Amino acid sequence: MKTKSDRSFDGIAAKFQHNIYNSTKGKVRQAVLLRDLAELDILRQPTQILDVGAGQGQLSLALAAQGHSVHLTDISADMLQIAQQQAQQQQLANVSFEQIGLAELSSSHQKRYPLILCHAMLEWLAEPEQAILQLKRLLAPGGILSLMFYNKDAKRFGNILFGNFDYVAADFQVKKKVSLNPQQPLVPTDVEKWCKQASFRLLQKTGVRCFHDYLRDRALQQSHFDQLLALELQYNRMEPYASLGRYQHLLLMVDA
Repeated sequence: MKTKSDRSFDGIAAKFQHNIYNSTKGKVRQAVLLRDLAELDILRQPTQILDVGAGQGQLSLALAAQGHSVHLTDISADMLQIAQQQAQQQQLANVSFEQIGLAELSSSHQKRYPLILCHAMLEWLAEPEQAILQLKRLLAPGGILSLMFYNKDAKRFGNILFGNFDYVAADFQVKKKVSLNPQQPLVPTDVEKWCKQASFRLLQKTGVRCFHDYLRDRALQQSHFDQLLALELQYNRMEPYASLGRYQHLLLMVDA
C-alpha cells in the first residue's frame, strides 16, 4: 500500500500563481482573510507572525506592509523563492524565510509566536490531525491560530450541483489526480474536534468562497467581481452560508 506523504509544490509554483493566487478565487480568499485578521486586537500594534506553509506569501507580505514582522516557512523552495522576490520588489525588510516542514519546525524551534497563520495546508498533509498539535507547540500562551482548510462538505455540494455524481459516489477518488486539487479535503467537524482535543477555543468561523464557486455562469466571477465580493463579505459568517464556503477559516485561541 502506498503511504501518504506531505505535498510539495516544487515545479508547479508558477502554475499555482496563475491559476489560483492571481485568479478571482485568490482575490476573494485574500480579501476575506485580511478582513478577518484586521479585526484582531493582537494586530492593532506591530506583532511577530509565523506563517506555516506560506506558499508565495501574498497574505504575509500584506501584513508585513502593515508593519508586522513575519517569518514565512514552506517545504517548497520554488514557492519561497517567489515570495522572496515579491518581498524584494515591495522593499519589505521585516520578513524572513525558511524552507522547513511543520513537523521539523515544531520540534526544533524554541520561539513561540502570538499569531500563527496556517492557510490551505492541512489538506495537503499526510497527518493533518498531528499538525494541530504541532502548531500549538509554536503558539505563545494566549496566542491565536488562523487556520484555513479545504472543506470536503463544500466540495461534495459543489460537485453534486454540477452533476459530477460518479465522482461524488467514488468519494472523489480518481485514477488521474489534478495537480492543483487538494489531495485530502477535510470534514469540518473532524477539524473542529481535533482543535478542541488540542485545547483550542474557537473564536470565529468564516466561510471562504461561499458563492463564488457555485455560480452557474462562471463569467460573472470576473464581470461582477466587486458585487460578488461584497456579498461574500456580508454573508460568510452567517449560516448556512459559512458552512458552504469552499474553505473554512477558523480563528482559534489557546488560553494563557
